[in-house]
Amino acid sequence: MESYMENVVVIDHPLVQHKLTLLRNRNTGTKDFRMLLKELSTLMAYEVTRDLPMEEIEIKTPVAPMRSRVLAGRKLGIVPILRAGLGMAEGIMELIPAAKIGHIGLYRDPQTLKPVSYYCKLPTDTNKRDMIVVDPMLATGGSAAEGIRVVKEAGCKTIRLMCLVAAPEGLKLLHEEHPDVRIFTAAVDSHLNEHGYIVPGLGDAGDRIFGTK
Repeated sequence: MESYMENVVVIDHPLVQHKLTLLRNRNTGTKDFRMLLKELSTLMAYEVTRDLPMEEIEIKTPVAPMRSRVLAGRKLGIVPILRAGLGMAEGIMELIPAAKIGHIGLYRDPQTLKPVSYYCKLPTDTNKRDMIVVDPMLATGGSAAEGIRVVKEAGCKTIRLMCLVAAPEGLKLLHEEHPDVRIFTAAVDSHLNEHGYIVPGLGDAGDRIFGTK
């Protein structure tokens, strides 16, 4: 196994893979793409949150008292990287409605090709939450790495990255810059083409979500 895969979890559940195939299809229209993206994000969130800490509390069922498990420790937050990450955040909120939402907007400087932040609004208690950063496509990895850096700067200690499709180039960059961050993806694709698109990928996720292609 390549070293950059050490912190990568590929979610190969049949429903995830089925819906990902439908998303990849160029004939899938905007309405269906949004619906599938939301469903996929909810399904993937089960795996992303699998290792959350738990504790036992005393409750009474209609039949008898018992000790039962609930989530313990830090609360959760979701940080979509604009704009494509918005489509995934909605699906995660179906599963975790109490999560607080932050937003990070990034664009790539045409001269330096480095990500530049144009908007950032995080929960005031980010340092007390486990944050899930979401971006459908992990291509070069620049935007995800910068988004994670911003969340760390706000004091967050535990960060997970959730994406639909990742390229080896992006995984390598994140492994180098943020080796402590676990990455959850539905697929690791072949490579990036000369335009920076993931091959075979699914095209521009933002355009397909918002109908701007």
